[in-house]
Amino acid sequence: MADNTEAAQLPTLPRLEAAAVLLLSLGEADAAQILKHMGPKEVHRVGSTMASLTNITQEQVEAVLIEFIEEVGRQTGMGIGSDQYIKNMLNEALGEDKASGLIDRILVGGNTTGLDTLKWMEGRAVAELIRYEHPQIQAIVVSYLEPDQAAEVLGILDEKVRLDVMMRVASLDSIQPQALQELNDILEKQFSGNTATATSKIGGVKTAADIMNFMESSIEGDLMDNIKEIDSDLGNEIEELMFVFDNLKDVDDRGIQTLLREVSSEVLIVALKGADTDLQEKIFNNMSKRAAELLRDDLEAKGPVKVSEVEASQKDILTIARRLADSGEIALGGSGEEMI
Repeated sequence: MADNTEAAQLPTLPRLEAAAVLLLSLGEADAAQILKHMGPKEVHRVGSTMASLTNITQEQVEAVLIEFIEEVGRQTGMGIGSDQYIKNMLNEALGEDKASGLIDRILVGGNTTGLDTLKWMEGRAVAELIRYEHPQIQAIVVSYLEPDQAAEVLGILDEKVRLDVMMRVASLDSIQPQALQELNDILEKQFSGNTATATSKIGGVKTAADIMNFMESSIEGDLMDNIKEIDSDLGNEIEELMFVFDNLKDVDDRGIQTLLREVSSEVLIVALKGADTDLQEKIFNNMSKRAAELLRDDLEAKGPVKVSEVEASQKDILTIARRLADSGEIALGGSGEEMI
């Protein structure tokens, strides 16, 4: 196996690809044990990456394993077996009623409720499940899903239903815990699982904006136009909270550098074909001189690209950016203000 110096000299894989390589190296049984502790989005993301890996060299595999061993070596035993400690601490501090909902949010791998089970389903399956429900029920379900999954579900629903549901999502602010629990109980009858305390905070304009960010551009544009026809102020409020590709200009240099480490060159080239000069320069300035020159050459050599392909690549990068922002690795600046 290569030593640490050799590993450092190897071209590093994006973290997602490195995770996929590590799981493939572990074997089915050990990899399965790790996946059990991941959420639905993480399982889908790493699983898709594992399926798409090609041309991974032995040296890259060794570099991933070395990095993993070094990372494990930096870890301590603190936190192991701490779930019960956290439960006892919060129950003592807040009382069981107040603490129960907070415990469900904090601890990973807890009980799965009927609503939580939907997060593991394909978007089309969720859409079929709620297709004939009242729009308010549909809006609650959509609000409960992760934004990218919610966008997929809405994309499958009929256009008129999509508009009605999105208007309701944006207008949601809170819901009686009992009503949410009743919905959860209905779903529990269809999916096995345990009941957990429901939260009353759900939906809202920010939720609507997050969902819109993940929609296909054509669907997003039509839906936004329809929302503005009904309520222009609401449409503008949603639009201002959306984070679009051009807003990457507002991310600081360190954030851009972190993002670029996660994006493949192929996706970046296609995405930048549809970017303005300022954003392209922002990207170039956060790369090494040699890498920037190669990227410029690749952009110039790249032939015409379909708008749909550019938008898909840009959304891929935005998905990575939001993931990094959620984990606190970067800060997304600005909002999706309409560019002239």
